[in-house]
Amino acid sequence: MAGGNRAGNPRTSIWLAEGKPAPRRRASADRSREQPGSLDRERIIAAAIRLLDAEGLTKFSMRRLAAELGVTAMSVYWYVDNKDDLLELVLDEVSGEMALPDPDAEDADWRDQLRQLAHEYRGMLVRHPWVARLVGQYLNIGPRSMRFSDATLRVLRRSGAEPSRISGSLGALFQFVYGFATVQTLYEERCRDAGLDQQEYLKEVSDSLTESPDFAERYSESMAMAQRLREEPLENLWERDFTVGLDTVIAGIEVMRDRLRDEEA
Repeated sequence: MAGGNRAGNPRTSIWLAEGKPAPRRRASADRSREQPGSLDRERIIAAAIRLLDAEGLTKFSMRRLAAELGVTAMSVYWYVDNKDDLLELVLDEVSGEMALPDPDAEDADWRDQLRQLAHEYRGMLVRHPWVARLVGQYLNIGPRSMRFSDATLRVLRRSGAEPSRISGSLGALFQFVYGFATVQTLYEERCRDAGLDQQEYLKEVSDSLTESPDFAERYSESMAMAQRLREEPLENLWERDFTVGLDTVIAGIEVMRDRLRDEEA
């Protein structure tokens, strides 16, 4: 689940700094200007997540965060050195929302555990649409993120997949989840911008296309699918399509595992 890095430097990460990313301590003179206990790193992270959920990544700034907290921007910088460090911290914080299966449970089916991990990852991405951008910008190697990655690797190892193919199998699984969740959140954002719920937006698009005879005739299969999509709530469709896609990926992991065993037999 690790993504890119800041300014192309793989060593630029709060998690790779010497020691743990402990909050900076306020000098006594500055501390006296704030009410005791009015600000700490946990409160800053929680407020940042609320802002990001409400307004998105493009509108987020340290100044906007300080206003939300009711403090000066310099007060925030006593606890985090810069915006990049804060974004790494919030990225790891929301990664901790994902419930992990016990990869050592001998009676557990690895396929069911992979499904749980995939559903947890999708849920986190949908709840926090800005995460999709951040995992491509930062290393994403905080302790909560790494626990999720490590649990996933251990579960897939129990599948019997050939070790050299595990990374490719995980890539297929989580690229599917990432892509599906990103499409879903972008669609939901488009609906909000249009002032319509998901079903209303789909109906308007479908009606507009139907009113264009040339379009409907040239792309009959796509039009037929669009009409089918209107027949049930989109929430149900999101869940069904995700389940089908996820089962397809997991079945593919099994097929590739067994094919390699047959070739080596």
